[in-house]
Amino acid sequence: MATFNITPSDPSTFILMGIPGLEDAHIWISIPFTVFYFIGLLGNFTLLFVVGKEQTLNKPMYLLLCMLALTDIGMSTSVVPKALCIFWFNLKGITVGGCLTQSFFLHTVSAVQSAVLVTMAFDRYVAICNPLRYATILTNARITKLALLCLTRGVLIMLPGPLLLRRLPFCGNCIIPHTYCEHMVVAKMSCGDITDNRTYGLVIAFVVIGSDLTLIALSYGLIIRAVLRISSKEAHQKALHTCTAHICVMLTSYVSSFFSNLTHRFGQGIAPHVHVILANLCFLVPPMLHPIIYGLKTKELRDIVGKYIWVIIWGH
Repeated sequence: MATFNITPSDPSTFILMGIPGLEDAHIWISIPFTVFYFIGLLGNFTLLFVVGKEQTLNKPMYLLLCMLALTDIGMSTSVVPKALCIFWFNLKGITVGGCLTQSFFLHTVSAVQSAVLVTMAFDRYVAICNPLRYATILTNARITKLALLCLTRGVLIMLPGPLLLRRLPFCGNCIIPHTYCEHMVVAKMSCGDITDNRTYGLVIAFVVIGSDLTLIALSYGLIIRAVLRISSKEAHQKALHTCTAHICVMLTSYVSSFFSNLTHRFGQGIAPHVHVILANLCFLVPPMLHPIIYGLKTKELRDIVGKYIWVIIWGH
């Protein structure tokens, strides 16, 4: 295997160790990483292609799905290619600038995705609670503005992260026991005071995730109230069915991230390789599952994708 020779004393470079304690199994671990990553890419690019190709899918709901797909691609691509370079070629070096860029990008995309999930919850609220005004409230132009708002919020919120890391002294400690540059993992390598970094991380967790989950809960509270007022049992089921895919996507996104963060902050007795594997699964599993969930739960999308698959296989 090719080796990236670099000295730990080099202040311009960090070394990503991959999965600590499982270095001998890196090749085997790379197999599910690769499979999950390429299934995710295939599913999300298929979604983008189909929505872009079909005029009948040029609707707010599908534009939101495209936004989700783009964040899924961004999240997994910010982590997996570098991890595979470590697993396959032992290319562990990453410049300080590259590390800070990776940290900023993956955290920003995560924040954008959380905002997209809030927007999707609002979309379901309008569709169920105010269906007659849905077309006027959620136009394609308004969805585009909401997308820009989600992106701007993510960038502004996450911009202090790399700036806080940049000012820290590392005293020659350049070895990161991880596959990617996560903010607090990098901060803990410092020989300086990281109180500001810890505070920033907690504030972001509470402000971003807390506010987003609150807005989602509020949307679904109003949806449930509206559904309970409907007398028809069939209408109950139809209304709730339209929310099933979004609820499943939220669970895969938030539960995996919440569980990983919980073990990282409070699971001191858990082996380091378990922390790293869980953290990576947060960037692998949701992007793989999201297009599958919406493909199975959305009949209109499922039928059109099936039509394209039929054409590819049979040629007509």
